[in-house]
Parts: sequence; structure tokens; C-alpha cells
Amino acid sequence: MVTLTDIKVSLKIPGIGGIEGTWKPNDAEKNAAWEMYVELITRVSVVELKKNEGLLREALSSIHSLFDTTRKILREYGPTVAQQKNKDELSFGHIAIIILNIVIRPFLAKWHPILEDYENNREDEVSILVHEKNWDKYDEFRASLEEIRLILLQYTDILSDVADVPSLIEIKEHMGCIDD
Repeated sequence: MVTLTDIKVSLKIPGIGGIEGTWKPNDAEKNAAWEMYVELITRVSVVELKKNEGLLREALSSIHSLFDTTRKILREYGPTVAQQKNKDELSFGHIAIIILNIVIRPFLAKWHPILEDYENNREDEVSILVHEKNWDKYDEFRASLEEIRLILLQYTDILSDVADVPSLIEIKEHMGCIDD
């Protein structure tokens, strides 16, 4: 099994400080990192939801789906991706579980029931979009979503390093596109 070079991990997480250490990924972790990277870069989790775009429920559901994705990847690659080579090293499993349980779970635990309660009060003649924009917690939710996005952007940077691929998030930069 080929081992990549050490990856320095520094992930800032408001409220707990963060994760710092070294990750010396094996081939299974490199492949798991790639799979997780692809999931993250194609979701609202890291692609900014601009002010007049999307629905809050869709964003919440997209972030929630990362639980199933992460669990699938962990099961598929097995314990190899969670084993630490020594006590000071990080692993894919270690970081992935921290992201789920320390970053994503509190966000979902807070916002899912609050949003659901608000959604249940929508009048039939009011569109979902208009109803969401009239929510007194709309801006607070979006700020919280942005905070999660910034943490997950750090995670994707780490995953791209491990997968040994350039960042694919700012695709316009890589394609040489220009704004009008």
C-alpha cells in the first residue's frame, strides 16, 4: 500500500477551536477523500447559496445527506480509513466523524425543527419561497449556513490535498472564464 506524504491538517471550528495534526493517508483514505470531496463540492455545503437563490429546506436536506454519504464511505472502505498510525496522527475516519458530530449535527439539530415548525404554518396560497423569505429567522439561518459552509470549505481543501487534485470549487478560475 502506497503512503502519501504527510498532510498538515488545520481545521478551525468556531466554539471548539478546531483540529490540528498530521494525516499520513493510505490508498484507501486517498480514495475515500476523493469520494467525500466530490460529494462536498457539488452541494450547497460548499457552493455558496447566493441571497436570492435556492430554498432553505433544500440546503438543509443537502447538508443532512452528508451523513448517509459519509457513513457509506466509511463502511465501504472499512476500518483502514479510521485507524491512526500513531496517537498523534489523524485519519479520514477521525476527521469525517468530527465534521459530522461537531459541525453538522448541531446545525441540523438546531435548524431542522425550527424550520419545520415554520413550514407547517404556511398558507396554501403563499409560495414556499415567499414563505421562507418572510421568516423572521431567515437571515439568522443563512448566516449559520454560511458559517457551516466556511468550515466545510476548509475540509474540502484538506480532502483535495489528500486526493492529490487541484481545487475544483472555483471552476471558473480553472477554465479561464471571465465575468461579463
